[in-house]
Amino acid sequence: MNKSFFKFTILNQITEFVNKYCSLSILSPYDVNLILRENEYCHIFPKGSRLKGFDTNQLASNNPIEDSRTEASLIHTNGFVCGVFDGHGGPACSQVVSKRLLRYLAASLVPYDTLCKELSEGATSQSFLKCHNDKVDFVKEIRDLYEESFLRYVHLSLANKKYDIKERIENSVISLDEDLSREALEYPNVRTMSVAMSGAVACVALVTDVNVYIANIGDCAAVIGSCSESGQWITKVLTHEHNSDNIAEVKRILSEHPVKEKDTVIRNDRLLGQLAPLRALGDFRYKWSKNILKQVVVPKFGEIAVPLHYNTPPYLTAKPEVICHKILENDKFLVIASDGLWDFLSPTQVVNLVGEHILGKAFLEPFSFMENHTIKKAFVTLTQRKDGKKHKPLDQNSATHLIRNALGGTEYGIEHSKLSYYLSLPKDISRQYRDDITITVLFFNNDIKNSKTLS
Repeated sequence: MNKSFFKFTILNQITEFVNKYCSLSILSPYDVNLILRENEYCHIFPKGSRLKGFDTNQLASNNPIEDSRTEASLIHTNGFVCGVFDGHGGPACSQVVSKRLLRYLAASLVPYDTLCKELSEGATSQSFLKCHNDKVDFVKEIRDLYEESFLRYVHLSLANKKYDIKERIENSVISLDEDLSREALEYPNVRTMSVAMSGAVACVALVTDVNVYIANIGDCAAVIGSCSESGQWITKVLTHEHNSDNIAEVKRILSEHPVKEKDTVIRNDRLLGQLAPLRALGDFRYKWSKNILKQVVVPKFGEIAVPLHYNTPPYLTAKPEVICHKILENDKFLVIASDGLWDFLSPTQVVNLVGEHILGKAFLEPFSFMENHTIKKAFVTLTQRKDGKKHKPLDQNSATHLIRNALGGTEYGIEHSKLSYYLSLPKDISRQYRDDITITVLFFNNDIKNSKTLS
């Protein structure tokens, strides 16, 4: 669906709702801030790191929230990896994938000799990365199964010594998806089946010394914010949405099935008339054979679990689209977010808002003249600081700043009543007007020559 049309429709619906339920209480600014900042997190890296730091936040609409996010520094290689995961059909798949995928990816990037050494010393799935703001883990019952799958994946990976980062990223995603399928079929229980029958789209970012690699599956998105020599913000969209608006994606799917299915593979802008994203992890009711669905799925979930016109599976893939972007001197930050944000803000608006937030925060910090600053660059910096005075941020966290503007922004600034109404909607109604929103903003350090390990 066209984003601007969707946004316009939502605003009309919310207005009708407010008029109908005029008794809905208005939240105070204090209450609004408590809600918006409940899940925010900020991390600052040591000086000399490739990244200055990152901000992240999420705001639920579904109950429970179906979005997940994870951020981690790589231990044995110099890098950082993070991901935003947008679940559907329940939170199970996104919650599991958000933890496991980064572990698979981190292990796949470890040099061969180091990996062999770690395995000989009893390495686990958490031996290759250091997670930030991750306070929970899987229960033992399922953790042991996941550890078995992880070690199996790592040993199989040892056979491929070719070091191509794009291939490693792609293989880690596909291997995890295959493990989710195998676990559900070999150990069918409430936990494994809930993961298999729900699904998740994802946008994962891997930052190395010189590059950003984006693995995109579905309809999350990633954008780079760059600053020109004149101080203007430039938007670089790195991802393509895998949905029916993507003509190339539609052609890909149609080419994989008989011509006689051209009217049933995608109906009403959805896969088999049901699923909006055309790539996803999990969702094995669109991947397993018809015999498996009848033997495993139908006894537990009924005939309704088998989609209509299910003739030549698989219809869905978890294969990511991997993009490599070389970090340029003018690249200042990367934003990855679930579609709950992009339903309200365009990539250009997001970049301008984060850029505005950076300038506003810079005004509050003491100015220091860097060795590599030219007179022209210093003049631009000082001008930006002066402009930042006008945009003194209400939120220290840039992800929170984006959520506040997404829900309450107008051409005249933040409208408190609009923001309050969105946050006041009852749980059983909220999903009709907006989706879960999850955002991570990474800030590049452009003033370094040699980076240190991100820790």
